[in-house]
Amino acid sequence: MTRARRPRRPNKAALPDHAALVRARLAQMIPAPRCELVHENAWQLLVATILSAQSTDKMVNQITPELFRRWPTPAALAKAPTPALERTILRSGFFRSKAKSLKAAAKLVAEKFGGEVPRTMEEITLLPGVARKTGNVVLGTAYGIPTGITVDTHATRVSRLLGLTRQKEPPKIEQDLMKLVPQAEWIDFGHRLVLHGRYTCIARKPRCAACLLRDVCPSVDLAQLAAAAPSLESGR
Repeated sequence: MTRARRPRRPNKAALPDHAALVRARLAQMIPAPRCELVHENAWQLLVATILSAQSTDKMVNQITPELFRRWPTPAALAKAPTPALERTILRSGFFRSKAKSLKAAAKLVAEKFGGEVPRTMEEITLLPGVARKTGNVVLGTAYGIPTGITVDTHATRVSRLLGLTRQKEPPKIEQDLMKLVPQAEWIDFGHRLVLHGRYTCIARKPRCAACLLRDVCPSVDLAQLAAAAPSLESGR
């Protein structure tokens, strides 16, 4: 691979225009972005998002049907026997700490918030196991409230490769992105970054030749594009 370790970022004056182009191209590639964690309500999405830490959405989607069948409400999950809960979520990894967080969060939602997941970042991050990323996912996806831009490992990698930020820490990356993206687009843009990193800008083998951003990406894999040149020409 010839992908640069430190992508060249557009100069400060050109960055807003570059970001607007990135937003437009991502919207063209992913016109209807969505969260891939299967859920029916905000509570189920909260649980699924907590489980997704250090796991995959695919794995979590295999676990949650049984979890919600056995303990369908926050009150029920708060009273779940810890050994049984740990066995149910075992495959998600870090099952002991996740079980502890889930039970504590369930208890707080049931007792402090009347069984409903709160609708503000300040309140939702009071729940054990819930930091800003999880809050953005739940508030944005379940309630349509644009509190910020979800920055997971995919969004971190993609935003840096696209030259939208030089930061390495998700909170700082989010702040950079929020300055470049209108608030009305925060929810969809976050989903698009995640999905782009999951299916196109793949960490180990980016599909640069299939990417509509290839002509403006400062980290494009030139060797891959050269190899794919004949097929790109024939597709015009």
